[in-house]
Amino acid sequence: MNTLFVLLDGAEDHPNPELNGNKPLDVARMPFIKSNMRTLGRTTGRGYTHLFLNEFFTGHPPKLQRAVLEALGLGMDMEGRTAYRLSPARIGDGMIRWAYDSPNFSKELEACVRRKIDMVKDYDPQITFFINARAVLTLKSDIVPELPGPPVDAEYVPVPGDLGRMVESIAEEMDGITDYPWGCGRFADQYPRFECLDNLKAFSDSPTSLGVCASLGYEAEIVEDLDERFVAAREALDDGNVFLHLDEVDEYSHMKDWRRKLEILEYMDKKMKENFSDCDRIIYFIDHGTSSITGEHLPIEVPFWTTYDTDIKWNEFVPLNTLVPRLLR
Repeated sequence: MNTLFVLLDGAEDHPNPELNGNKPLDVARMPFIKSNMRTLGRTTGRGYTHLFLNEFFTGHPPKLQRAVLEALGLGMDMEGRTAYRLSPARIGDGMIRWAYDSPNFSKELEACVRRKIDMVKDYDPQITFFINARAVLTLKSDIVPELPGPPVDAEYVPVPGDLGRMVESIAEEMDGITDYPWGCGRFADQYPRFECLDNLKAFSDSPTSLGVCASLGYEAEIVEDLDERFVAAREALDDGNVFLHLDEVDEYSHMKDWRRKLEILEYMDKKMKENFSDCDRIIYFIDHGTSSITGEHLPIEVPFWTTYDTDIKWNEFVPLNTLVPRLLR
């Protein structure tokens, strides 16, 4: 019997004074997801999704940097190349401030980046954009700078070389807004996946999670529309195990919008019922908290639960690097 793995990305949170000290996940009306809970446990959260998923699927932290994983998730060539994750940000007053309001200007930012890409033409640039002007850029270069990444605003670190000149040229044209690189790296061998989970297809709107899966030899498909993602996952479940990544929960947390976080959790419950009411083996899990008060990731203990019986005791703590073998034992 095939198993559905559902990641509620960033669903953990801070207690919210506007919810009488509760969290959005606590008060969201989610009768399908919260019902038929046969196993409930806790595991180690990680600061970022790719850190969690790599350990979840292999028992080890990743060997690959975030940008490399995302390049793989987007099907980009990494041979002899360095990958750079580009995220919308505002630079000024010596600071980088990550721009989670990028839907308001994503078209203009993407167009500006495309105009400026010739500034790194000597490095054979390849770029793929995804949600709200985020992108992965690969260059034929061995420069791998250490640069600050989101979600926490940070002191501005100049990007070296022609890429840095491109980043600052974009900011000059867009009143401080730019696509800033981080998570930079080059390809390396991965750890092998757990033998007990050798047949899986992944669906997400995030190249991060898809890249982890692709690096382990799993089939991965990017589906940006949430409703279509549910349908695609349901169809694939007939042929094997499925990983369904629900990244939107995390997005609204970074926007510090607890109301929309609560609403999307309730909407996801509705779509789970519509598509998976006949599925007996579902594993729900959370990779980290994302505070809808501060917008920051929370590397705290996180819950997981199943719709079938396991040997895990109620509320037992299971180390992340042993979780999948325990769930599939």
